[in-house]
Amino acid sequence: MLRVRDLHVYYDAVHALKGVSFSVAQGEIVTLLGANGAGKTTTLKTISGLLRPRSGTIEMEIHALETLETHEIVRLGVAHVPEGRRIFPRLTVLENLRMGAYTRVSSIDEDLEFVFALFPRLKERIRQVAGTLSGGEQQMLAIGRGLMARPRLLLLDEPSMGLAPILVEQIFETVRAINQKGVAILLVEQNAAMALAISQRGYVLETGSVILEGEAGDLANNDIVRQAYLGG
Repeated sequence: MLRVRDLHVYYDAVHALKGVSFSVAQGEIVTLLGANGAGKTTTLKTISGLLRPRSGTIEMEIHALETLETHEIVRLGVAHVPEGRRIFPRLTVLENLRMGAYTRVSSIDEDLEFVFALFPRLKERIRQVAGTLSGGEQQMLAIGRGLMARPRLLLLDEPSMGLAPILVEQIFETVRAINQKGVAILLVEQNAAMALAISQRGYVLETGSVILEGEAGDLANNDIVRQAYLGG
């Protein structure tokens, strides 16, 4: 479904991604691991069109994403749930969800029901101003807003950041449920143990380069990964 090849991305003179290559097959959950500053968020932003690569290709089936505008990428079935939630705090829950469907021309009623089935709490707060939600509810809303685009590939950046442990488990269960509906997921997550537990494959980034890749179970048992991300 997605193939990234030899991606080089710069922030002015800073070489942020140095020849990154990886793939995501249809229906997969693939995790990107790495320390802060490794290039994980930059990778997602480049796929979704928020950043432009200096060289390299991003192929979504027959489409070259690196040549497209962000809204065109969304229409092709790629949705990005950014780090830090980035909801619209002055809009209601329903208005935020409708913003997620801004590229859609068909009815969104079925998509709203899907989001509310995943996150019943959002339905209870449908008229509430989003900025007054709890952190966990805001993360639910951010994921729900992404799903309103009816994506085939969902880019998730640190969905468990800042959440209580019980909510972290709920978010990961939800990610698995979304995947079971046929949505491929590219997941950036600091909680490496839980991310690898729900993923099929993973890649480890270090200072802008892929240093390890493999099946999720193999990475979970890799000495480098265990020392760096799994606590020994």
